[in-house]
Amino acid sequence: MVKPGRRVITGTHYGLRDWLAQRVTAVVMAVYILWLVATMLASPPQDHAALKAIFSNQWIRIGSLLFLVSLFWHSWIGMRNILMDYVHDTGVRLTLQVLVILSLLVYTVWSVEILWNL
Repeated sequence: MVKPGRRVITGTHYGLRDWLAQRVTAVVMAVYILWLVATMLASPPQDHAALKAIFSNQWIRIGSLLFLVSLFWHSWIGMRNILMDYVHDTGVRLTLQVLVILSLLVYTVWSVEILWNL
């Protein structure tokens, strides 16, 4: 039980850093999408081989990886905040956070494997 006048701190002071990370990752993702759309409009792929050729370009791969890492980081911040706000049992919250982290790490490795094995 919390005594009157005492604050309960449920997380550390992520505020500004998370706000900035969310904005930076959102801008990275938006720029990538615009870049990819422009690339596809400039040279529309007619078949799978043409699409594969576009993604064999090293810059497209690096941009795609940067997009995916930004997406995963953006997702982590959002999921962590949701879990901190709505899952009050510490053990359950930490378990869910670890599962989210492990999932995002697997997705990152999988993304690298997919992008560099095209």
